[in-house]
Amino acid sequence: MKKDTNNVGSPAQVPEVRCIPDVPVAGTGKQVVLLIAILAGFITPFDGSAVNIALPAIGAEFHMDAIALSWVATAYLLSSALFLVPFGKIADIYGRKKVFLYGITIFSLSSLIMTMASSSEMLIGVRVVQGIGSAMIFGTGVAIVTSVFPPGERGKALGTYITAVYIGLSVGPLLGGAMTQYLGWRSIFFVNVPIGITAVLLILWKIKGEWAECRGEKFDLTGSVIYGAAVVAVMYGFSVLPELKGVALLALGTLGVIVFALFEIRTSSPVLDISLLTKNRIFAFSNLSALINYSATYAVTFLLSLDLQYTKGFTPEHAGLILVAQPVVMAMVSPIAGRLSDRTEPRVVASVGMAFTALGLFLLIFLTESTPLWHLIITLVILGIGFGLFSSPNTNAIMSSVDKKFYGVASGMNGTMRLLGQMLSMGIAMMIFAIVIGPVEITPEYYPQFVLSLHYAFILFTAFCILGIFASLVRGNRSPVAYAHTSEKGKK
Repeated sequence: MKKDTNNVGSPAQVPEVRCIPDVPVAGTGKQVVLLIAILAGFITPFDGSAVNIALPAIGAEFHMDAIALSWVATAYLLSSALFLVPFGKIADIYGRKKVFLYGITIFSLSSLIMTMASSSEMLIGVRVVQGIGSAMIFGTGVAIVTSVFPPGERGKALGTYITAVYIGLSVGPLLGGAMTQYLGWRSIFFVNVPIGITAVLLILWKIKGEWAECRGEKFDLTGSVIYGAAVVAVMYGFSVLPELKGVALLALGTLGVIVFALFEIRTSSPVLDISLLTKNRIFAFSNLSALINYSATYAVTFLLSLDLQYTKGFTPEHAGLILVAQPVVMAMVSPIAGRLSDRTEPRVVASVGMAFTALGLFLLIFLTESTPLWHLIITLVILGIGFGLFSSPNTNAIMSSVDKKFYGVASGMNGTMRLLGQMLSMGIAMMIFAIVIGPVEITPEYYPQFVLSLHYAFILFTAFCILGIFASLVRGNRSPVAYAHTSEKGKK
């Protein structure tokens, strides 16, 4: 066994990754792991951004109103948020590679089934399954990268991984718009299949061994059920506001969160160790910052996609070409931000990013049917800079603030904040549509109400981001490198 350990990642052999936390993986093995994470990190955001640009075409085929149409995105986000933390814990117990492999397989198969959807109900149902696969991927992907790369290299690796996410976001609107226009909206889901198969083959061929520092622990099924019920109540409640049912569900969901926290404090093997939130300031406020940031930004692409195609008359291809400006800038900035977070305080870089995002959202408040295109593109560039500066330093701060045995849970928690934020963002958009427009298809006579809805949404999102700047600044001052020094000092 010892001999195998010393040969981990040897250039003369297939790189092996063993479940030995104190033994680093050699350079070749690390790059293979990062490549697989990049492939998985690309297809999930590509799918989401391509679907956003295809929503008008999907709505036209199935005659869906604005609220029903938003459920194509919302169903995926809800199922992902529901399972992220539980799958993160399952990965810590049974193996991160195993859960990651199952996740990418489920995501790829459900993408193939999406090309055969025959009704809006089937479409939304398969999106739920696709979201489960996404939860398994994102609940483990960042954890695996963090397990392999030491603190001094982690920010750069996470920056590269997040760049792949942004490239997926970049290609999604552009390629998704062109494919929707010339091949039909179903073609965008087929792109996931060959990429998913490639990732599966690489995992089976190249990655030996497993990561499972919590092996032997009991999985907290009861806590997971309470958590899931609370998430569903809160998110579905947002979707039916301002009805009384929505208010009741939000109250029930909030009560569920409290019950979940009390239960987790008392259980011996919690799905989420509450002390990570109550006693780890950096972990708690970094996750809060992520929640706020995604709550303020995710629905922007959804809203602008509808605006460009409905009120401004652009084709899906041209709308995608315009929207690509934001994620392209994200992809350029993110690796730089990741390297900066290895050398300086992640909270400073992330807070500057949050400030840029707030500025971009503020400029969108003044969007009208006659807003010039250059104004919109400049605003998208500012948003791209902001999110690029925020995401990888914030992720680096989250993952570097916890012990190795919590990597899966921390990765799941980070992903949950992202998805809950995206869900909240879509919930706000849906609520505003319900109040201002109502359950009707967006046609020219409703364009003034649609534009008014955009104004209300961007005002709220700007306020969120201003709050997020303060949440990001108060998280604490220790950098990832400091954690590495502290850990090594403790071992001595």
